[in-house]
Amino acid sequence: MIKICKYLSKSEWFQLFLGLIFIVAGVYLQLKLPDYMADITTLVETPGSKMHDVWVAGGKMLGVAFAAMITTVAVGFITARVAASFTQRLRSLEFRRVESFGLEEIGKFSTASLITRSTNDVTQIQQFITMGLLMLVQSPIMAVWAIVKIAGKGVDWSIATAVSTVLVLGAVGIIMVKVMPKFRSMQTLTDNINRVARENLTGLRVVRAYNAENYQQKKFDKANDDLTNTQLYTNRAMSIMMPLMNTVMNGLTLAIYWIGAYLIDAAGLMDKLTLFSNMVVFSSYAIQIIMSFLMMSMVFVLWPRADVSAKRILEVLDTTPRITDGARRDGVNDASGEPIRGQVEFRDVSFAYPDSREPMLEHVSFTAQKGQTVAFIGSTGSGKTTLVNLVPRMYDVTDGAVLVDGVDVRDYDVQSLRDKIGYVPQQAVMFKGTVASNVAFGDRSQNGKTIAGERASDVKLIDTSTAQGLKEVQKMRMSAASARALTDAQMDDVRQAVDVAQADDFVTRMDGTYDASIAQGGTNISGGQKQRLSIARAVWRHPEILVFDDSFSALDFQTDHDVRQALAKQAHDSTKLIVAQRIGTIMDADQIVVLDQGRVVGKGTHKELLKNCDVYRQIAESQLTEAELAS
Repeated sequence: MIKICKYLSKSEWFQLFLGLIFIVAGVYLQLKLPDYMADITTLVETPGSKMHDVWVAGGKMLGVAFAAMITTVAVGFITARVAASFTQRLRSLEFRRVESFGLEEIGKFSTASLITRSTNDVTQIQQFITMGLLMLVQSPIMAVWAIVKIAGKGVDWSIATAVSTVLVLGAVGIIMVKVMPKFRSMQTLTDNINRVARENLTGLRVVRAYNAENYQQKKFDKANDDLTNTQLYTNRAMSIMMPLMNTVMNGLTLAIYWIGAYLIDAAGLMDKLTLFSNMVVFSSYAIQIIMSFLMMSMVFVLWPRADVSAKRILEVLDTTPRITDGARRDGVNDASGEPIRGQVEFRDVSFAYPDSREPMLEHVSFTAQKGQTVAFIGSTGSGKTTLVNLVPRMYDVTDGAVLVDGVDVRDYDVQSLRDKIGYVPQQAVMFKGTVASNVAFGDRSQNGKTIAGERASDVKLIDTSTAQGLKEVQKMRMSAASARALTDAQMDDVRQAVDVAQADDFVTRMDGTYDASIAQGGTNISGGQKQRLSIARAVWRHPEILVFDDSFSALDFQTDHDVRQALAKQAHDSTKLIVAQRIGTIMDADQIVVLDQGRVVGKGTHKELLKNCDVYRQIAESQLTEAELAS
C-alpha cells in the first residue's frame, strides 16, 4: 500500500498534509472536551457556584465540540477529494499500461483479472483513503495523547485501562490472524467469478447450442459460493469486534466508577470533589483510548484488501512490455536512393511462445515486394497466424529478423510500424458505435498521431486535483470527441473502403446506413458482415501492407472473389499477406508459402507448387476437382 503512494501528485500530498493538520487540531479539540466537563462538574458540585459560570463553561464546551466537528468534516472532504482524483489517475494509468501490453502480457494476467484490477481493486484503494486514512492517522495520535493526559491521575484507573487495552489488542490480533488470509484470497475469488461470468456471456451461443446452461450454472455457483463463503467468514469474524468493543468499553466505564466510588468513599471531604472530577475526566479519556483502538481495528478491516489491491495494481503498472519502441520511424532507401515501401522480409525467422518448449516457427525465410500478394497455407497449427502476427510485432521473433521496408521491426517506433499496416484478424472485432466509426477506427491526424491524444505506452501523470489537470482531461475528452467526427473527405474514404470490402450492399440497407448503430461485439450483424467491415477498416487506412489472417473464411466464394478483385484494383500498391485455408482464395497470389509444423516446405506460384510440393498438392486435391487442377 505504501509503494502505490508514489503515484500521488504534489497537490495531493499537500492536501493530505492539510488533512493531517486538521486531524491533529481535531484530536486536540476532542481531548479538550473532558477538561470542560471537569470544570462543569466542579462548578456544579461547589457550593455557591453561579449558574452564569456553568453556562459560560458549557458554551465553551459546545464551541469546542462544534470546532471539532468542522475539522472532521474538513478531513472527510479532503480525503474524499484525494481518493477520487488519485483513483481516477490509477484507472487511467492502468488502462494506458494495458494498452501498451503485447499478447504475452495480456495472457499473463488474463482479461478478467485486468478488468478486476482496473475496477474493483481501484475501488478498494478509494475506500481505504476515504475511510481508513482518517482512522489510521487519528487513532494512534488520539490514543497516545489521551494516555499522556491521564498519566498520574490514578494508578488503579490506569491499571483498569491497561487491562482493557490489552484485551482489545489481543482480540483484534486473534481475529486478524484468522481473517487476513481470507482477505487476501477475496480479490482472486473476485477475478474468478468475473472470468466465469465473462466466459458465459461471450460464449452464450455455444452454451445454448450444447444445452450447457446447467453446466455453466454449476461453474458459476461454485465460484459464487467460494466468494460468498469467504465474505461470510470475514464478515462473521469482523462482526465480533463491535460487540466486543462495546463490552470492553462498558466494562471499563463500570470499573472506573467502581474504583472511583471506592476511592471517594475512603477519601476526606476536600479530596472527594477532586477525586470525583478526576473520575469524570479519566472516564472520558479512557473511552477515547478504547475508541482509538476500535478505530485502529476498523483500519485492519480495510487495510488487508486495500493492500492486496495495491499490490495487484502495481503488478500491472510495474510490468514492462517486451515490445518496446525503437528509434526508426521509416524504412531505408534502395540502391537507386528511392525509399523502400511495402517490402516485407522474413530472414531465417524462428519463434517459440514464452511458455512453450517447442518452437512454433523454424527458419522461415521469404520476401514480399511492394504490391505483391503473398499467401500462406498449411494444416491447422502449422504457424500461419503466428507468422503474420510477427509483422506488426504482436510478438517478437526468437531468432532471425523480420524486416519491413528494409528495417528490422524491433528497430521501429511501434506506432510508426503499425501505421504502415492494415491488419484483419481471424475473429472480426466490432466496437460499439456506428458503421462509420468502426471503419474509420483509429482516426489519425495529419502528423500520424491519434487525435485522441497520447500513445498507450506513454504513462503520463495528470494531476486531476488541480485546475490545470482538469483542463488537460477536458482537452483530451474534446480531442477524443473530435476524433469521432469524420470530415466529408474521410467519409468518402469510408464509403470507398466499404465498397472494396463488398459491404455496401448491406450497409445501405441498414437503418441510418453509415450512421447505423453497431452493438458491442457486432452482435446485431452477421459474421460475414463483421468480416467485411473488418476488411474495410484495414483498407480505409491506405496502408503499405495489408495483413489478412484467414479473413475470407466467413465469406462465400463469390464475395471472396469480388473482394480480392477490388483489392487488386484499389490497393494495388499495398503488399498483401494472406493467411487462408481455401486454395481458391490464394491461387492467384504472386507467391504462396506452404507451412508444415512451423517449417517452410514449399514456395512458389500455384502451378509451381502443384508440381513440386506434395503438401500443397494434397491440400489442393482435397478442395479442387481434377478439371480445376488441370486448368
